[in-house]
Amino acid sequence: MLRVNFAARRAAATASGVARNPSLKKAALPALARHYATASTKGTEIQSRIDSKRQAALLGGGQSRIDSQHAKGKLTARERIELFVDPGTFREYDAFVEHQCTDFGMASQKITGDGVVTGVGKVNGRTTYIFSQDFTSFGGSLSKTFAAKVCKIMDKAMQVGAPVVGLNDSGGARIQEGVDSLAGYAEIFQRNVLASGVVPQISLIMGPCAGGAVYSPALTDFTFMVRGTSYLFVTGPDVVKAVTNESVTQEELGGAGPHTKKSGVAHDAFDNDVVALARTRELLSYLPQSNRGTAEQRYTADPFDRADAALDTLIPTDSTKAYDMKDVVGRIVDDARFFEIMPDYARNIIIGFARIGGRSVGIVGNQPLVSSGVLDIDASVKAARFVRFCDAFNIPLVTFVDVPGFLPGTQQEHNGIIREGAKLLYAYAEATVPKIAITTRKAYGGAQCVMSSKQLRGDINLAWPTAELAVMGAKGAVEILWRKDPENRAKAEEEYNRLFANPLPAAQRGYLDDIITPSTTRARIIEELEILKDKQMKNPAKKHDNMPL
Repeated sequence: MLRVNFAARRAAATASGVARNPSLKKAALPALARHYATASTKGTEIQSRIDSKRQAALLGGGQSRIDSQHAKGKLTARERIELFVDPGTFREYDAFVEHQCTDFGMASQKITGDGVVTGVGKVNGRTTYIFSQDFTSFGGSLSKTFAAKVCKIMDKAMQVGAPVVGLNDSGGARIQEGVDSLAGYAEIFQRNVLASGVVPQISLIMGPCAGGAVYSPALTDFTFMVRGTSYLFVTGPDVVKAVTNESVTQEELGGAGPHTKKSGVAHDAFDNDVVALARTRELLSYLPQSNRGTAEQRYTADPFDRADAALDTLIPTDSTKAYDMKDVVGRIVDDARFFEIMPDYARNIIIGFARIGGRSVGIVGNQPLVSSGVLDIDASVKAARFVRFCDAFNIPLVTFVDVPGFLPGTQQEHNGIIREGAKLLYAYAEATVPKIAITTRKAYGGAQCVMSSKQLRGDINLAWPTAELAVMGAKGAVEILWRKDPENRAKAEEEYNRLFANPLPAAQRGYLDDIITPSTTRARIIEELEILKDKQMKNPAKKHDNMPL
């Protein structure tokens, strides 16, 4: 390619002109000197302004507001990013952006950065896009330009295939901007929806999040809160008081407690910003960058063929006695590490991430310690959402089954257990990732079908010798079948147990692939995951499904 050195040409032409006309020499050289001196001064001036603006962006709303943030036990937007990403990897975008609003005196109130810090960094060595709302700048309120900054990094994340993590600490919409602020929220919501199932989206609530702002975290995959400093509600205590005459505090209305235990809006809560950021880093280690790939397989010193003899006697011989399914999971997964999701909500089912043989897996298990592990509305929705996430991001599912059925009663029926329970059935049925299920004890009725059964395209269905797969338990069955012959119920119950209170009938019909010794479960799962790693399965082509929402 021809390269032209224009600077050299200009210098040569100037020298040639001076040589032909010596009288120019005296006039030309001082003029050139003045020209370059002026340019140099101008460049220094611009650079000084740039440096000044950059420094202003680093300070956000100023030192006094930073001090106020610290006094509340909260980190600033930039401090949070610095702790979250690998050291020295954060690259900021749009640091110089300022709002363009002129109403209500806003023309004279501008803070460089406009209330949010956006950019990209490395987390565990992997690219991650981040936005961190700055409460010191206009209370972190959302403006049109604020929203544009967030949308830009979300678009980039989808293009390159990388997670998006949002650190929320905002007073809500910037009232002075009116509908522009609302439009900004809608732009973000649209990208949340488009990114769903494409890249992992995680929201950390590290301060207030109210009004329309709450719907962005609600659309993301995981929402975490910080105890004592974070709040999520559509309408605050003052509005609640005015409309319903109910007096309630911010904590009672939308604190971490209500949302992790009652509403299920938040997936977990942590004691402070530092712990929340560290745990989010850990969560990301179990996830792939996007739906284009799989989670990173990691080395483990935990032997693949490790047998745990305690599993052989862990299940009580009396089927009415409880045991802790987390103990079962801990004895099977790598290094007994289980990252539980929603530990305080619908505790009759457990969900979370672990590694087995170095591979990231999604764990679902009925919890006999709580309501005997029965499926109810909350448990069904909790597990269904998790199963769908794992399926969207190519994470194999390992399900531990000990379920007596669906919870009976008018409250459950009237609140829609039929529809809500169908969500979990739907999630397992549509999932195309490797699905391994281990029945440890009870698997009764429709709940047996729902929990990753062979008929829902389960790849490998195993059972322990203590497993019972039946329409219902012996006592309930006998009361129905022998209701007109109460004298023979005891004998009938004994016969029912002999026929159905074991895994053989299901195995003889091909509904179970094998009955295994509990202590060998880890080795068997690792073996099956290796075989299934190249599994290919597609659902019928469709615009989208119509699951029972």
